Amino acid sequence: MLASLKDVLSDARAGGYAVPAFDVVEDVMVRTILDTCERLRSPVVLMGLIGPDLSGRGWDYVPGLIQAVADRYDIPVVLHLDHATDLVSIERAVELGFTSVMLDGSALPFEENVAITRRAAELAHPSDVSLEGELGCVGGSDLEATRRIDSVLTEPDQVEAFVKQTGVDALAVSIGTSHGVYTSLPNLNIERLRELNAVSKVPLVLHGGSGTPEDQVRNAVRNGICKMNIYADCRIAVLKGLRESAGAQKRPDPTLQDMLGPIRNRLAEVVEQKVRLLFADGKA
Repeated sequence: MLASLKDVLSDARAGGYAVPAFDVVEDVMVRTILDTCERLRSPVVLMGLIGPDLSGRGWDYVPGLIQAVADRYDIPVVLHLDHATDLVSIERAVELGFTSVMLDGSALPFEENVAITRRAAELAHPSDVSLEGELGCVGGSDLEATRRIDSVLTEPDQVEAFVKQTGVDALAVSIGTSHGVYTSLPNLNIERLRELNAVSKVPLVLHGGSGTPEDQVRNAVRNGICKMNIYADCRIAVLKGLRESAGAQKRPDPTLQDMLGPIRNRLAEVVEQKVRLLFADGKA
């Protein structure tokens, strides 16, 4: 069933677990993730990423597909817009029925980030759409690995003012993760996370969850992370399944089920691992 990010993360914060958030492209990802999360009784956030995921007809296809099937699943499903940097995209997502949006003003000076995030809240909240903001900067590579951005840790003394002035329902913070594939293992600043959680009135979000050592993820959840974004690990799983499928086909005209089966299996393994890692199984 479609649900709001605000409600789902409120339950997660109270229950001491985090909700997995997966960027999705095409039916094979949507179906595999929802089937796996329902089997594990886990809430889930399905995200459309500004850029490649939502280019062209992606704006129609991704939310349209999720809206068409979400109510067939007996778990909370949040339809989330990921990493919008402009208000036009926020308006479009609200009109298309997203239940949650993210305004990423993390590259802006503090006051400018506050101003654009507050405006996003004014666009989203009248339609009961939740808003995630970002304070500090989670660096790393963009999806095409064409540029790299340095991370800037979130400052605890800015959190209370940012949340109050913007009206966000969730806050993405920077504690040492990066987007994309790591070139070296991260070392999450858990002490900084404790400080952020102590002053934040809203649930905290961890971006760049792929590749982060499991012990560090568990520690982050125990200390306030309520949602973790995952994409690179899913893409890696799909590639493994694709290679496995290509090598296994004996017929010149294999069925789509035979070709897609290994892809679904490898992706489902990653989804299950993330759900259990975040203590989200059995929480729906």
